[in-house]
This record gives sequence, structure tokens and C-alpha cells, in this order.
Amino acid sequence: MAGFDPKDSTSAKVALPDFEKALTGDIRGLKVGIPKEYRPDGLDSEIAALWDQGISWLKDAGAEIVEISLPHTDKALATYYIVAPAEASSNLARYDGVRYGLRVEEGGNLDEMYMKTRAKGFGKEVKRRILIGTYVLSAGYYDAYYLKAQKVRALIANDFAEAFKKVDVILTPTAPSDAFPIAGGNKVDPITMYLNDVFTVPASLAGVPAMSLPGGLSQKGLPLGLQLIGRPFDEETILRAAGVMETAAAFTAVPTLLRGGK
Repeated sequence: MAGFDPKDSTSAKVALPDFEKALTGDIRGLKVGIPKEYRPDGLDSEIAALWDQGISWLKDAGAEIVEISLPHTDKALATYYIVAPAEASSNLARYDGVRYGLRVEEGGNLDEMYMKTRAKGFGKEVKRRILIGTYVLSAGYYDAYYLKAQKVRALIANDFAEAFKKVDVILTPTAPSDAFPIAGGNKVDPITMYLNDVFTVPASLAGVPAMSLPGGLSQKGLPLGLQLIGRPFDEETILRAAGVMETAAAFTAVPTLLRGGK
């Protein structure tokens, strides 16, 4: 997935590093930012404990821990769920059964073909995002929602730019709860699912690389994750820090389904 592609207008023409060589296991002197906004009142005690453990792993390996601020973090979730559905609505408009994707030709006219194709071709969550995105892009609401969200997105990106003047990588929880179980996970209501993205969407909005790695299991036996965020195009530093954490965590749990269970 890395590297320049002349046929892709969104592909960046930057040198492709040797990611394997980045896994030196040496993070002495690395400055790790801990954003205070990611520890709100009422943060799950298991998540907080794992985060503290992750900080200890990095500190024990020689990293320097630095408290930082990402002041617009509390605006990120609302901003993301305006921008992302708007992009989904715009980009998926082409999948109408004419040139791209599935075509359902039952019915007698073009409008019916459009409606039946899109009804059958998209799942519930995709349809939900298309509807939200179409709404915020509509003439009466574009300025009030989408344009304002893009302005807040710029502020969030600037928060990260300022933070990375002080630190090399940022450590946060991946989610405010343990993982949803495979069995019954689809019964979780959409709002709960969206709220679970609160720690990951800021990096997406800022356009910076991030990765999640398992750090342990909750009391229910479900994975708990930690997230590392780095500068644009600096995946090497993220991977180097993650390699140290992965070794320290020694996470060996295997999902029940892969053990032959039910």
C-alpha cells in the first residue's frame, strides 16, 4: 500500500523507507506525548490502567514521557461524522447501476433501477452514512454543517502539528471500551458504535498515521488496545515504538473461533 503510483492522483511522491529496518527495538530518547484530553472523567478503569501500563513499557525502554494538549479533541467525533458521511455520499453516488458495481434491472424505468440497485447494493451502515452525508451537503445545510466541520478539521490538524514540535509519537487508548464481541456485535446501536471511535478519529481528520496494537484482555476476556500516532509519513517511528510495546505486552491471546470454539 506504500509507494508512489503515477496513476493515482492521491498518491504522494515520497521516498519509500525500509520499514523492517525501523524495528531496531531501541527507543532511548524518543519523546512520547500523552494528551491530557484523552483522559476524561469517567474513563473506564481498565482502559486507564492499560494506558498507564503502556506508558510504563515505553518509559522502561528509555523513552521520555511528555504531557501534551490536543485542545480540539472534544470536537473531533462530531466533525468526523459530518465529513466522513459527506465523502461517502459524494464518492458512492457513482454506484447507481449504470457504470459501476451491481445493477438490479427489475422494474420498468431508470428511476426504479437506480433505487433497487442502491437498495440492494449497500448495507444498512453505508445507507445510513449516505443519508447523513447527503443531508449535510444539501444546499440549505452545507455552510452550517460541512463547511464548519472542515474549518474545525483544520484546527484539529493544527493541534497535531503543534504537538509534534515537542514529541516524536503520541500514545493513547484505541477505544473507550474493550472490543465488541463477534457474537452479538451487530446488535450494538449505531450511536454507541460511533462513540467508540472517539480516540481514533482525530488522527484520521488530521491526516496522520496511526496504529492500534493489543495490550491485554478485559475482565470479560475481550481485547484492549493502545494507539500510537505519528507525524505524516513517519510510520517508521510508529513501528519502532510499537515493536517495543508488542514485546513488552507479550500478547498471545487467540480468538475462540480460531481455537475451534463457538
